[in-house]
Amino acid sequence: MSTATLPPPTGPMSADEFLRLHGDESGIELIDGQVVRLPMPGLEHGEVCLNVGAIIREHVKSRRMGRVFSNDSFVRLNDDRVRGPDVLFISYQTMPADVPTPKGAYAPPLELVVEVRSPFNTIREMTLKADEYLEAGVKVVLIVEPETASVGVFRSEELPQRFHNGDVLELPDVLPGFAVPVKQFFE
Repeated sequence: MSTATLPPPTGPMSADEFLRLHGDESGIELIDGQVVRLPMPGLEHGEVCLNVGAIIREHVKSRRMGRVFSNDSFVRLNDDRVRGPDVLFISYQTMPADVPTPKGAYAPPLELVVEVRSPFNTIREMTLKADEYLEAGVKVVLIVEPETASVGVFRSEELPQRFHNGDVLELPDVLPGFAVPVKQFFE
């Protein structure tokens, strides 16, 4: 298995308990009530996460569209699952500009989650993770694949789309006006 599961002291842990006990930690998630420690994914992963986050943040901030968060900003998907996506975008329509950024986790709905595939993740794991986000109310999920310089775009009730190095990625439903060559995520 690619991740290490730590057994909770007594049975499955709730999202509330996880956030109370582990809300100040990074590199962990709550999956089916179990605390899972994620291995450090390395420099390439960090570089791609920063590239994607910077590109999205520049677009969002220049248009005053919302907020962009980075690694380990907890998203509470349900009562026994808390994930830490690599990048997430929450519009001002969902979280108004005059509302202080919440401490701890945020629960969907939210507009966009980005996960960058780490060397230890399988494609199946990433697809299941995208499905979890969509089921919880995330509008669009991007799975960024450094190995193939491609991006998978997942939306509810639609087949996933794949964009490659020579393609331009547009996300009009969550980031109006966003049109970025996929290769920029990997430069």
